[in-house]
Amino acid sequence: MTFGTELTDYGRGMDSTTLITELLSARTWTAFDVDDAGRVLAGHDELGSVQLVEIAPDGTRTALTDLPGKCSGRYLPGRRQVVVQHDQGGDELVQLSLLDLDPLPERPVGLDALTLLVHDPEHLHDLRDVTPQTLVYSTNRRNGVDMDVVARDLETGAERVLHDAGGYVVGAVLDHAQRDLAVLRLSLQPCSTVLDLLGPGVEGPGSLTDPDDHAHHDLPGWSADDTSLLLASNHDREFAAVQRLDRDGSWDVLVADDAHDLSCWVSPDGSAMVIGTLVDGAMRLAVHGTGGAHRARVDVPALAAVSVRWSPDSGHLVVSGTAPTEPGVIHLVDAGTGAAAPLVSSAAALPPAVRDALTEPSTHRIPTRDGEQIPCFRYAGATPNDDLAGASVLLVHGGPEAASDLIWHPVVQALASSGLTVLVPNVRGSTGYGKRWYSLDDVDLRLESVADLADLHGWLSTQGLDPQRSALWGGSYGGYMVLAGVSMQPDRWAAGVDIVGISSLVTFLERTSGYRRAYREREYGSLEDHRELLTRASPITYLHQIVAPLFVIHGANDPRVPVGEARQITTALQAKGVPCELRVYDDEGHGLVKRVNKIDAYPAAIDFLHRHLAGPRDE
Repeated sequence: MTFGTELTDYGRGMDSTTLITELLSARTWTAFDVDDAGRVLAGHDELGSVQLVEIAPDGTRTALTDLPGKCSGRYLPGRRQVVVQHDQGGDELVQLSLLDLDPLPERPVGLDALTLLVHDPEHLHDLRDVTPQTLVYSTNRRNGVDMDVVARDLETGAERVLHDAGGYVVGAVLDHAQRDLAVLRLSLQPCSTVLDLLGPGVEGPGSLTDPDDHAHHDLPGWSADDTSLLLASNHDREFAAVQRLDRDGSWDVLVADDAHDLSCWVSPDGSAMVIGTLVDGAMRLAVHGTGGAHRARVDVPALAAVSVRWSPDSGHLVVSGTAPTEPGVIHLVDAGTGAAAPLVSSAAALPPAVRDALTEPSTHRIPTRDGEQIPCFRYAGATPNDDLAGASVLLVHGGPEAASDLIWHPVVQALASSGLTVLVPNVRGSTGYGKRWYSLDDVDLRLESVADLADLHGWLSTQGLDPQRSALWGGSYGGYMVLAGVSMQPDRWAAGVDIVGISSLVTFLERTSGYRRAYREREYGSLEDHRELLTRASPITYLHQIVAPLFVIHGANDPRVPVGEARQITTALQAKGVPCELRVYDDEGHGLVKRVNKIDAYPAAIDFLHRHLAGPRDE
C-alpha cells in the first residue's frame, strides 16, 4: 500500500508509508528487575517481540533469550540465575523456566537452553514472589478456574500449597520471616480486590479486607517488623492513598492526595517506599519513609506505564516507563538521594525523521449530555494531505477497568503523522480519575459509556473537525466500543477498526476462559441474572443498523476474547454487504505483540481509514 505523500514539514522528506513503518518498528525497553550489583534485567523487542536483555552497570548489554514469543523474568536473589516466564503463541498459559547467567550466553538462547521449573502447558503459572530460597507462583492447575498459590523450594524442588481457597489471584508476597503470606485476589465487586493473610502467624479468618468492600487495593509490601502491610488503596476514599493495614484489619492513611491516585512500591527491607502520583495520565515519583515522610524526589521525568523494582538490598531501584514521544526509557536510581542515571532510551535511537514527526498531545475535558466531563488527549494531525484535513479518529482503550495514559502509542503517532487528528478519551468507567468515575459504567450503566462516544462526536465540530469523517479505533473492550459505536450510533461514525473486540457480551462470557468468567461478569453482568441486559448491550444485536466499513484484527489463540467474536460479526456483515476485512494471526493471542504482525496489520488498517475518511471538508 502507499499513502503517496511527502512529510516535508515533519519527516525531512520521508514518505508517509516509510514513516508509519518506522513508527511501528520503533524498539522499546522495559525493566523487569535489578540486582544488588546494579545489573538490570530488561525487556527489549529488537528480535521482534519482547525478550530478556541484561544491562551491566557499565552499560554493556547482553541479549539473553530468543524465544518464540514474548517473555519476562526475575533474578533469583543472590544467584546468577533468572526465572523466565513464557507462553505459547499468546495463549497466556505461562510456564516458568530457569536461565543460568554464569557464564553469560554468547548469543540469545531458545527454549531448549532453559531448565523447566514449572511446566504444565494446559494451565497457567504466574510468578508472584522470589526469595533466595523460595519461588512463589499462582496456578489454576487444580481445576482450571481457581488460582492456588504454591511455594517451591529452589534447592529440593519440593512444593507446598499456601492458598487454595479459590478466586483469581493477582499477587502474593511473603513476609520477611517467610512464614506468612499476603495474597491479593480479585473480589466480586467491580474494579475491586481483597487481601488475604495466611500462615502460622495469622489469627482469625483469612480475609484481611472485606470482600464486599468496593475498594481497589494494590499489591502490598511488608513493614520492617512484619506487623503490617503498606499499600495503595482507595478503601473509604475517592482516590487511592498510601495506607498502612495492620494485621487486625485497622487502617491508617500515611500519604494522600485528595485529587489524584497514588501508587506505592515498598523496599524489600521495609524501610522505604517509592510513591507515584498520577496526574492526567503521567506519574511522578518520590522516595518516602514507611511512616510517610518525604525523603527525595526521584529524578526522572513524568512517565506512564511505570515499572519500579527495588534491588534486594534496598539500596537502589530501577524505573522504566514511556511517554508520547519516548518508546521506553530505563533509569537506575539511588534510593537514598533519588538521583537517577539513564541506562537506555528508545527515543534516542529513533531516526531524526521519526523524532521530528512525533507529536505531544493537548489535554481536554469534554462536556457530556448529563453534566459530566470526559478527560481526553488530542493529538493534532499533520497536514501532508489536504484530503484528510478535518478527518479524525477516536481511539478507545481496553479494560474497561483501565485508562489511556500518556504512553508511547505508535499507532496514535502513525495516525497523526498521516494527517488524522486523534482523540484518546477516558470515557466513564476509566480508572485514574477517581472511584466515582470508574463506577459509572458498571453492569446496568454499560451503555452510558457507549453514549459518551456520541458526546465526543458532538465535540468535533467545535474543534474544526468534520463530524461526517470520524472513525473509531479500539482494542479489547475498546474493540467492543468500536462495534457498539458503529451499531448503536450508525449515523455518526464513518468507519471502524476493531482489534480483539467483543461483538456479543453473551457469547463472550460463554466462551472466555473459565478462570476469567466470574470476574468479567462482575463488570458486565452475569449470564444467569443479566442476560437481557447483556443482549441489549451487545453490538451484534444491532447488526441491521451497521453501515460503516470495518477492519477487524484478532489473534487465533486469544484466551480472553475468543476469535469467534471476530468471525461472527464479520461473517454477518459480509453477508449483509457491508465492507469488512478480517485478519486473524495464528501466532497471536489477545492483541498483536510480534513486530512482523503489527507491520502487516496496522498500516493496512490506516490505509483503510484513509480510503474511507478522505474527502472534502464540510463547511
